[in-house]
Amino acid sequence: MSNQDLIKFFLQIALMLGCALVMGQTMRRFRQPSVLGELIGGILLGPTILGWLFPDFFEWLFQSSLEVGILRDASIKMGMLFFLFIAGLEINFSNTNHVGRYAFFIGLFGTILPIAFGVGLVYLLPSALWGPIAQKNLIIFGLFIGINLANTANPVIIRILQDLGLLKKEIGLITLNATVIDDSITWTLFAIMLSFTHRPQAGEISLGADQTIFLILSFFILMLTFGRRFAPQALRFIRKSVSWPSGFIAFTTLAILLVASVAEFLGIHAFLGAFLLGAVVAGKHPEAEQAHTVISQFVMAFFAPIYFVSIGMKANFIINFDFTLLTVILLSAIVSKFLSVLLGAKIAGMKINRRVFAIASGLNARGATGIILAGIGLSNGLIDERIFVSLFITAIITSVAAGPLMTYFLGEKKSISLTENDPSISTIQ
Repeated sequence: MSNQDLIKFFLQIALMLGCALVMGQTMRRFRQPSVLGELIGGILLGPTILGWLFPDFFEWLFQSSLEVGILRDASIKMGMLFFLFIAGLEINFSNTNHVGRYAFFIGLFGTILPIAFGVGLVYLLPSALWGPIAQKNLIIFGLFIGINLANTANPVIIRILQDLGLLKKEIGLITLNATVIDDSITWTLFAIMLSFTHRPQAGEISLGADQTIFLILSFFILMLTFGRRFAPQALRFIRKSVSWPSGFIAFTTLAILLVASVAEFLGIHAFLGAFLLGAVVAGKHPEAEQAHTVISQFVMAFFAPIYFVSIGMKANFIINFDFTLLTVILLSAIVSKFLSVLLGAKIAGMKINRRVFAIASGLNARGATGIILAGIGLSNGLIDERIFVSLFITAIITSVAAGPLMTYFLGEKKSISLTENDPSISTIQ
């Protein structure tokens, strides 16, 4: 790599990080998540704005060197791995026993039915709406759309519940732990689906469909059984053996890269490895909470902002904006999620009232994880830029609307029991 290429790389990272910082802080002033500003920053730096206003400068900085592009993409993928590790840390399986059948049925139906809705939508609507890329493999494309409709943003929900003071209340427990079911299904299914579209290169393992499914499920089960069993002891040992927090950050980085490498080598995809490692480390033990605090500060200060800026730079949002397509995807996402959550709550024995609608409003947020799914789909050729833009905007709209909708449906009754004193649910103090 020449000196000019090195300068370009440094300028790219500096510009992306600076734009993320400015736009992120701007969004916080409007009581919006900083990630929204980072995504908008990416749109400003990408072909939509910078490439339109200053095409020569955009071409020189971001597109004139293949080597710089490879190095930048590698850095961006690192950011994705670290953010998904943080997303995994947000999943706490230890609380699921407090919400019993309510969270289970809401999470199960709130995931399975939107996926089926998405597949049906792809088959029922004219193929011209989806474009030629959908015709390559209609069932895979339909599953991808369904997974995006079903996806729920765990980090967004946690912040909303914290702002509303509901994180440790019954409604918060039901909402939060329903996302555990949602994430477990959607990310596992996405990994399986993505493995079918991947063509093994030299040195990679080539497996059949049944072998791939078995391998992914085995990896998932082993990580969440043996991994979770030994994680607390490992964290305590690391806490005592290395310097804090620098040594712990280095050790965690090493673990993320190793697990992601193993997952990628097995054909599972690195992102599932990082996500499951976070879920393994997560829990109520003090070491997990300390790990979450330390790693979150490290990741959210550098890797995550660069990654989300890069997502906003992936497409031209003006040229690829399709109002009809956006309307179909947005309405399908909202309707399928609300109806499936209400059905799951009804089957679980809950009374359908405003508080159940509040749960559905929270679970309707797609957030950053929805944008990550769309970005991975675009990078792997599952969707084109039109569909990416519509999924991107859908994730932002549903996330921004989630908090106000929950507040509207709850009103002044945020602390009222949802389950008529059912003993299977208790408030964690």
